[in-house]
Amino acid sequence: MRVTQIIATAALALVSTFAAATDTAEQTIRKTLQTLELGLPVESVASSPLNGLYEVKLQGGRVLYASPDGQFVMQGYLYQIQDGKPVNLTEKTERQAIAKTINAIPAAEMVVYPAKGETKSHITVFTDTTCPYCHKLHAEVPELNRRGIEVRYVAFPRQGLGSAGDEQLQAVWCSSDRKGALDKMIDGKEIKAAKCANPVSKQFQLGQSIGVNGTPAIVLEDGQVIPGYQPAPQVAKLALAGGK
Repeated sequence: MRVTQIIATAALALVSTFAAATDTAEQTIRKTLQTLELGLPVESVASSPLNGLYEVKLQGGRVLYASPDGQFVMQGYLYQIQDGKPVNLTEKTERQAIAKTINAIPAAEMVVYPAKGETKSHITVFTDTTCPYCHKLHAEVPELNRRGIEVRYVAFPRQGLGSAGDEQLQAVWCSSDRKGALDKMIDGKEIKAAKCANPVSKQFQLGQSIGVNGTPAIVLEDGQVIPGYQPAPQVAKLALAGGK
C-alpha cells in the first residue's frame, strides 16, 4: 500500500511539473510572438505531437511551431507517418480551425442559394461582384444546387475596402432581396440600396485571416480552401467527399 501511495504521489508530482513547464513555455512563446507583430491574435499555445515542439494556433486557423524557449519559430507542415503513409498534421489542424470559423457565420450574414432537394453538403464562397471568375462560378450555382450543394456567399472586395467592389458588395448586402441583387449585379445591372450596417468589412478581414487573397475562394465544409475558379463537377466532387 505504501509503495502504491509513493508511486501515485510521484506521478502527481510529474504531472504538476509538466503542467508548470508547459505554462512557462506558453508565456515565453507568447512573449516572443508579440515581438514578431504577426498581425493576428494567438488563440492557443500547446504541446504538439512532436516532443519538444509547441503548436501555436493563430486566429483564423493558421498554425506556427515554436521551441519551448521561444528562440525558434517556424511555419511549415508537420507530417506524421501513420501505417506507412504521411499525414499532414498541420493541414488537418488548420482545416478544423477554418471549418469552425466559417461554419459559425450566421446565415443571416450571407447570401445563400439552397440545394435542390436533399442538402448533401455546402460550400462557402468569398466573392467579389467585379471578379470575372466569380461571375463564371456564379453561372454554375444552379448546377451545384442540383447536385445537392448549398452555396453560401460571403463578401471579399479583392481590391480592398473602399474599392468599387466594396461599394457593390455593400449594396448587395443592404438590399432587401440579396439573392436578386447579387444576380443583377453579376449580370452587369446597377442596383441601388440605402446604406446600412453590413458585414462586408468583417467578412473581408475574416477572409484575410484564413489566407484568402483573391476571388473566388471556395471553402469546403471540412475547412479546405480552394483558391480560384473550379468547374461545378469538380467542386461538387470535393464537397461531397468532404474535401478529401
